[in-house]
Amino acid sequence: MAPATSHHLYPPFPNDIPTAPLVSVSLAKLEASDGQESQAFFDACKSLGFFYLDTSNSPFGEALVSEAELLHELQKEFFTVGHEEKEVYARERVDPCFGYRHGKLSDGQRNETYNMRKDDFVGNCDALPHPDLIKDNWPLLQSYVRHCRAVIDLMITHLEVHLQLPIGTLAGLHRIKERSGDHIRFNQRAVQPYSEGDAKEGEHTDFGTLTILFNWLGGLQIRHPETNEWIYVKPVPGHAIVNLGDSLVKFTAGILRSNVHRVVVPPAPQDQIARNSLVYFSRPEDVVVLRRLKGGLIDEQPRSEVPELEMTSQEWIQRRSLGDLKGVYTHKGLELRPQMTAGRV
Repeated sequence: MAPATSHHLYPPFPNDIPTAPLVSVSLAKLEASDGQESQAFFDACKSLGFFYLDTSNSPFGEALVSEAELLHELQKEFFTVGHEEKEVYARERVDPCFGYRHGKLSDGQRNETYNMRKDDFVGNCDALPHPDLIKDNWPLLQSYVRHCRAVIDLMITHLEVHLQLPIGTLAGLHRIKERSGDHIRFNQRAVQPYSEGDAKEGEHTDFGTLTILFNWLGGLQIRHPETNEWIYVKPVPGHAIVNLGDSLVKFTAGILRSNVHRVVVPPAPQDQIARNSLVYFSRPEDVVVLRRLKGGLIDEQPRSEVPELEMTSQEWIQRRSLGDLKGVYTHKGLELRPQMTAGRV
């Protein structure tokens, strides 16, 4: 049975535009260690780096979707809070990577995000300050973190099998009780006209390991790896969108793909309301050095003549998000944004 969602309350995604060829992978079948489904999952991780995760017929998956729907309502309420109150929890005041952030549009509207770190919810450290609305929903956020991490841990185990690595090789770099950059993100984009400059600026790959995304409107686009064409990813009720991040490219010497993507204005008629999305980003433990692993299929990969950038996960995230490595990271290496390259010495 497919879990109930609120997609029917929004304008429909149009049927007359091209959409990205994401395969659908069944969570229930991955839980059951279905060999054919596991292979389809691995193939998607190597080819497009994006896929739909079908949560139907999985009590665990249905719980994840139900919590995502509750958090969707929570984030909409959060973004109605006065700007002055939200800015008390701005990243500039709380933490460089966690807290509230916004960008102002020419008409005074805002594109807004709120990042909440996993370590707060599982007790790995003293929690950062949060508004009462978040603290009042702490148990829901804790449960969502644990459900997302359980799904991610399951997928990591399947990757270890296909990569012919000893079980625990990747999982041991992503222990939930160790400090990491994992976090939940609330996103809200205001109604706005399409801007080619903003679209180009927003092109990126995710910094970490696996990302679980729920959205209710279009707007997400991926760059097709063969044609370089930008194509919308259609939201599908009862399905999460999962994509791979930079660390899996580094760990596997390019066997796995971290695909370039961006968020733009949704297609009509969905472009007339604010767009919210709910994201869980998983990342390796802060102290893990991002470099090629040893063993299995990875040892069969050719070695690059260009020295590999080696730094901890925490350093990589900080430099990719705030420092000198802004751009996209693929199996070909780091592609710096043109404006970041200009004037460099």
